[in-house]
Amino acid sequence: MADPALRHYLRNKEFVLAPGVFDLISALIADTMDFKALYVTGYGTVASYLGIPDAGLATYRDMLERIAQIVKRTTHPVIADADTGYGGLLNVRHTIQGYEDAGVSAIQMEDQEFPKKCGHTPFRRVIPLEEMVRKIDVAVNARRSDDFLIIARTDSRTGLGIDEAIRRGKAYAEAGADVVFVESPESVEEMKMVADAIDAPLFANMVNGGRTPLLSEKQLTELGYAIAIHPAIGFLSAGAALRRAYADLLQHGETSADIDLYDFSEFNTLLGFEDIWAFEKKYNEVG
Repeated sequence: MADPALRHYLRNKEFVLAPGVFDLISALIADTMDFKALYVTGYGTVASYLGIPDAGLATYRDMLERIAQIVKRTTHPVIADADTGYGGLLNVRHTIQGYEDAGVSAIQMEDQEFPKKCGHTPFRRVIPLEEMVRKIDVAVNARRSDDFLIIARTDSRTGLGIDEAIRRGKAYAEAGADVVFVESPESVEEMKMVADAIDAPLFANMVNGGRTPLLSEKQLTELGYAIAIHPAIGFLSAGAALRRAYADLLQHGETSADIDLYDFSEFNTLLGFEDIWAFEKKYNEVG
């Protein structure tokens, strides 16, 4: 079931800052910290699982299996990327029910044509506004609990301009979306235009190296945003750390003191080895 905490935060205007997680290691580490939610990034999950671009190649099943395991092993509300709903209206209903059954607290669904593309890359095209409104209507009616939030994303800014993006955002809110996500505005002024025009909780995508200015929690709150995700921070920092560590190993033939490693015993604790060892001790003694 969805965690009601996320809806509570929005209702009480408590800003939600969510780090991007892309596998179980990143999710377990983020879960030890005092974030209000975790964000399962499509880009990072597809990259870590398949090693390919986030370009509509991963399937509903590919994503659901990984998202469900992240939800199972963490304690925070999980916001999860669901691309376009993986197809037409029937697919959207199936996706909503599957994500809700997995315990996801909020699902992000976008108005791109299939196959979709990552939101901060070129050549994205969107479906007609009316078609996305129907998808939102299906999504709202398919969920079993109002605690399962529908985040409606529009990717129209890059190809059709900020005015069209705002028009769509307003229509998606009117259609019943709990949160509106205008993807990749290109300036603080555009972000303010979005916040001034759309009467709904707003979602900001803070992508390191992306099209949108990177703003602090304080700045986003002042603009009127309710949720900010940082989807790339996990996989970009992990990639940088791995490149340094592997290069160091190649150069020295061993791990030098220059490399900062997660303590092995703490990593065992993170994964839950103590429970395994306690089980084995108990039943070895019985045997």
